[in-house]
Amino acid sequence: MLIAFNKPFGVICKFRPEPGRPTLADYIRIPAVYPAGRLDTDSEGLLLLTDDGALQTRIAEPRHKLAKVYWAQVEGVPTEDAIAKLRKGGLDLGDFRTQPADARVIEEPANLWPRDPPIRYRAKIPTAWLEITLREGKNRQVRRMTAKVGFPTLRLVRARIGNLGVMDFELGKWREIEPSSLGPL
Repeated sequence: MLIAFNKPFGVICKFRPEPGRPTLADYIRIPAVYPAGRLDTDSEGLLLLTDDGALQTRIAEPRHKLAKVYWAQVEGVPTEDAIAKLRKGGLDLGDFRTQPADARVIEEPANLWPRDPPIRYRAKIPTAWLEITLREGKNRQVRRMTAKVGFPTLRLVRARIGNLGVMDFELGKWREIEPSSLGPL
C-alpha cells in the first residue's frame, strides 16, 4: 500500500500522540503505514506513507535518485551567484556537503493554499520563490542550503516526488496511489 498525503504546516510526521499538537494520526487512520522519508513540522506538502519496507527504502534512500521538488519562499531576491551555488553542489552544511541540485527562481505557485499561520511579512524586505530539486534528503537540507547562500527560507512546500505532484491533493487529504505513479523506482 502506498499513500500520498498533502501535509499541512504544523503536523508532526509521527503517529504517536503529541499533546496539543497535530500528528499524522489526526489525518490518517490506517494501521501499519509509515512515512517514506520525513517532512519537518514547519514544512508542508507531499508526504508518502507505505506499509512496504522495500518500497519505503526505494522512495527515501538517496541512492535510488528519486527526484524531490521543493518550492521555497525565501527572504530577499536570490542573485544569479546564489542560484549557481545551489546548482553546483558542494555547499558545506557542517555535517555534509550538498550534491548538485536543480534550482531556479519561479513565480509564486498558482493555486497554492494559504499557510496557517501565514509567514511573517516585512514591508522593506521582498520575498521570492525558488524551485529546488534534490536527489538526496538530509535533515532540513533545503532550509540550510538557502540560508547558506544568504536567502533564508520562510515557507517550504514539497511539491513533487518523482512524477507525483502535491497540487493533485487537497491540503490535509490523502489517497491511496499506485507506486507506478511516481515513475521508475
